[in-house]
Amino acid sequence: MLEDLVAEIVNHPPSRLNIRVIGIAAAAALGGFMFGFDTAVINGAVDALTDQFSLGPGLSGFAVSSALLGCAAGAWFAAPIANRFGRVPVMLVAALLFLISSIGSGLAFGVTDLIIWRVIGGLGVGAASVIAPAYIAEVSPASVRGRLGSLQQLAIVLGIFVALLSDALLAELAGGAAETLWFGLEAWRWMFLAEVIPAVVYGACAFRLPESPRFLVARGDVDRAAQVLHDFTGADQINLKIEEIRQTLAHEKTQKLGDLRGGLLGLKPVVWLGILLSMFQQFVGINVIFYYSTTLWRSVGFDESNALLITVITSVTNIVVTIVAIMLVDRVGRRPMLLVGSAGMAISLGLMAIAFSQATEVVAADGSTSVSLAQPWSTVALISANAFVVAFGATWGPLVWVLLGEMFPNNIRAWALAVAAAAQWLSNFFVSTTFPVFSNIGLSFAYGFYAFFALLSLVFVYFRIPETKGLELEAMTDDMALTRKSARRVAHKR
Repeated sequence: MLEDLVAEIVNHPPSRLNIRVIGIAAAAALGGFMFGFDTAVINGAVDALTDQFSLGPGLSGFAVSSALLGCAAGAWFAAPIANRFGRVPVMLVAALLFLISSIGSGLAFGVTDLIIWRVIGGLGVGAASVIAPAYIAEVSPASVRGRLGSLQQLAIVLGIFVALLSDALLAELAGGAAETLWFGLEAWRWMFLAEVIPAVVYGACAFRLPESPRFLVARGDVDRAAQVLHDFTGADQINLKIEEIRQTLAHEKTQKLGDLRGGLLGLKPVVWLGILLSMFQQFVGINVIFYYSTTLWRSVGFDESNALLITVITSVTNIVVTIVAIMLVDRVGRRPMLLVGSAGMAISLGLMAIAFSQATEVVAADGSTSVSLAQPWSTVALISANAFVVAFGATWGPLVWVLLGEMFPNNIRAWALAVAAAAQWLSNFFVSTTFPVFSNIGLSFAYGFYAFFALLSLVFVYFRIPETKGLELEAMTDDMALTRKSARRVAHKR
């Protein structure tokens, strides 16, 4: 299917486009792979480390979501570092942080240092989450920017899949995540150590990437910028393109956080758009499926092996629908796909809430409690969970990253993307940390909460999201968002 994607991009170019821009976009998107792997690898380990370190629900939830605090900080500080030193150096630092985190987490002595190592990895994830979409947007021709930008989400879901698959294989080899595997280390520790391999590959690929032409123009290195535009982006009128970039950067000098200030509650409208998109993407609860799905399916009657298998199948589904989204995004547009996704998520989450309202509590011999779903509700929950992944993976998953990479004007892009990404990670932290608490109240309550925000996201997109399909980055403005009228105006200009 990846070959079909490449063929689709190459066979439908509106202007000269060579395979090299796909290559550098894919290499940059490896940051998304690390993003997915690092955040999902905890899935297969959470039960084992909870038992080993004797964690309660609150501390268990924090151990899982602690990396997200690092993600928020990494996203925040990546912007000024990228503006000063370039996009590629930030990718290299992120790769190093992934490497350190994987080794430290795998050899953790207790929950405290595990949390520290997870936060360090989160710094890398946060930095990669900002830099990859910005870099891809800056090197991509406008007509295929949606498809190339969606490579970030494809890499994320591939990272999730590989993490979950490696978790399942390691647990199977050891006879359980808590069992000893190699060199006296439990399988859950090897789940973290496995991240060393993709971290090294990401660093090696990032080392060979050209710098963003927009960063080079901002630094006055016009010759190198022209070379990158010619060799990688397929631009025909190089001098005109550089002049367009110069005009949008003319008043930039040095980007700073204060540049985001505007009339609407202290921030420019387009910045609020990015923040709200990020928050809605997380408040629908997608990461609950990937962080806690093994625990969830064990709670409704599946053993550890089958629960891990179901989680892997769900991840494969996510990959397939993300590829579908990449095929459609530059044809259908961002806005219609988001609307369909919001509707699908609201319905599937609502069905999950109804299914779990039929659950009964089971008390084990050791006094622990779990929930059990009788037929047909267990089947309804399983189908609805995968339908939710389809709706999210084909729309909100990839499209939010596409929009965050392209929607901000050049003069505020780095900081605006950093703020939006930080909001996303803080929202992710809230959802991931509160899920164990919400599930103690009742899984029906938890999924009802997420269904409400999915429905709210439908209203938000309908009234506030403009269409950016086909627009050059230089055409983005501070006030192009937040009204349907502006959406029609942008479409008319196009």
